[in-house]
Amino acid sequence: MKLLLDINIVLDVVLRREPWVAEAASLLSAIEEGRADGYIAAHTITTYHYIVAKQTGREAAVRATADLLRLVRIVPLGDTDFQQALLLDLGDFEDAVQAVAALKVAADYLVTRNGEDFRGVAIPIRTAGELLPLLR
Repeated sequence: MKLLLDINIVLDVVLRREPWVAEAASLLSAIEEGRADGYIAAHTITTYHYIVAKQTGREAAVRATADLLRLVRIVPLGDTDFQQALLLDLGDFEDAVQAVAALKVAADYLVTRNGEDFRGVAIPIRTAGELLPLLR
């Protein structure tokens, strides 16, 4: 199963954000155990590093980013992907780029806690908690 992880999922784990950390961590564990393939959009990694560094320091951000890179595959994005995202009828451009990345790798699910932000996207949207039973 291919899962495109929205940035909130990976940030919930590294920043231990309640009440989402347990489900998000379990999902990342399932990916680590090979029960699913995890993907993140290329732009997610830079934003992830920036937010983690701002909240926990540069050294922690480097470790967390290296750990994430060992766990997931990066979806490369180019000009046409960003142009396609501009054409999606989503309220937030970053969400549109996430959706394009999910479509690009033919993800089975886009995993986020903000499903309402992805209405109309031609890919199933699920929370980490909704996916866990499917990965057992």
